[in-house]
Amino acid sequence: MDISTYEKQFNTILEGNNHLPPYDNEDYFNYVKLNASRLKRWYKIGKLNTELVALIKKIENPQHWLLITEPWCGDAAHAQAFIAKLADVNPLISLLVQNRDAPASEIDNYLTNGGRSIPKLIVRDANGNDLFTWGPRPKEAQNIHLRQMNDENMSKEEKKIELQNWYNKDKGESTQEELLELLKKVVG
Repeated sequence: MDISTYEKQFNTILEGNNHLPPYDNEDYFNYVKLNASRLKRWYKIGKLNTELVALIKKIENPQHWLLITEPWCGDAAHAQAFIAKLADVNPLISLLVQNRDAPASEIDNYLTNGGRSIPKLIVRDANGNDLFTWGPRPKEAQNIHLRQMNDENMSKEEKKIELQNWYNKDKGESTQEELLELLKKVVG
């Protein structure tokens, strides 16, 4: 589905028109509500990396970007707006979104340490060959997450707050820096 259709899923869920699992669970409903707010904020105030924008403008051959995600995913809320805005820079880039938990999802081909972690961006050439993948979160955020997994003294809420504070301070810069380095390897 295109990004617009995917983002309409947020409204469908928030309007109470989707009572299918996991959105019948109040926690997941609240995650979607929070992520919709985060997305709106990043679309409004998120600044694009000028070097990355210049490189994307140099892309001369079609690329197909596939973002595997879910509306409840907090990490996705901090990357999705930047990925969508970057894809809009060059008409040779098509961006599609797949729900991770949909039957036809490709996530099982792109596991992170054996897990179905999202968001996951797969960048392909016109023939469908993978050029690179990115995700599920910037390296520094991933390091925080891995450290937190082993910290039994931190509550789940404290872990969420620490990671959220990192994303707020970072402002999408790390995601874009990592995408810049990956794209440099495939764009002449």
